[in-house]
Amino acid sequence: MPQLTPADLLPYDPFDGMRFGPETCFLSGQPVGPDDTVPVFAEWLQARYNLADRPMQLLDQRIVRMADLRIPAAPAARQRIADLESRIEAASLQGPAALRALGDDTLFLWMGKMFYGIFITELLNEFEPLIKPKYPLAENAALVRRFQAFFQLLQGLRVSTEYADFVPGSVFVLEADPTEDITPFEYDDDLNTLVFSIKLDKAVLVACLVDIGLVGQAMRKVYADAQRPLHPVQIAEFKARVYYAAHLLNVVPDIYPRHPRPGDTHLVFDALLDDVTGTIFNPWENSAYTQALAEMWHRWNITLADVVAKPAQPLTLLYEESGEPRKLQHWPPKPSEA
Repeated sequence: MPQLTPADLLPYDPFDGMRFGPETCFLSGQPVGPDDTVPVFAEWLQARYNLADRPMQLLDQRIVRMADLRIPAAPAARQRIADLESRIEAASLQGPAALRALGDDTLFLWMGKMFYGIFITELLNEFEPLIKPKYPLAENAALVRRFQAFFQLLQGLRVSTEYADFVPGSVFVLEADPTEDITPFEYDDDLNTLVFSIKLDKAVLVACLVDIGLVGQAMRKVYADAQRPLHPVQIAEFKARVYYAAHLLNVVPDIYPRHPRPGDTHLVFDALLDDVTGTIFNPWENSAYTQALAEMWHRWNITLADVVAKPAQPLTLLYEESGEPRKLQHWPPKPSEA
């Protein structure tokens, strides 16, 4: 491995001049050719789950194939990404525990690369949209600021990176009970809150990508209680809680790279919150949460009316009425589980 110079340990800033086109590496800004790309969804994912021809509808209503989603990357970046993909592929064959053992920083970078590819595709399409989106990403100043902070942390794909006394994002790895789990692969995201979720057979990964671990702290007990095989309907509830918590997050961290010195081998980041006296999360509103939960539960025919049958206590399938974690293999539950 070539010795790093201090210049190598300076973050690349594509926002200076909005250099997001296909002619520059998305991680380093180096000029690249038309063949210098990496797939947003790795080739091993496409092969294992037959994703290449799967259609995706973008915000401007155009339809693209998953295989056509690619981002420009210089040779050095492509090699580091290939190494990361190999590690994820091997761990994914062993299941949730092996993925969890890779560490949150590794999973953050892997999921972050896919999120970046989707987000930047949507952003670039806004310059020549098929149909103008109702809420353009580029017109959301708070979102652009979040994306800038996220992009700095994504530099770990280019060069070894350390995060001083913080984690770049909240990463959750869940295990799906196979009894009624019929979906080997799925992904979803919320571009406005930088949340990404992907399912690989029994493993379900959910991440908030620029919250410096704040959602993870808020979800600490629920996540600890979820360390068991979960019915897919319970995983949907967990995801609803994460997505809604990310929606309530009221701060955008400021990310600062430390000035590199000769002999340094890592890019080091510090993170600060602008106003530590302010509210980190906006107030929880049952009406908004239950809407999100009902949307996640739509495929199981659980309606909003079911969710809000007790307005002060929205329906939960993760917990019993006593507050203990609920064991659930079937939905609707069989008489012995009811």
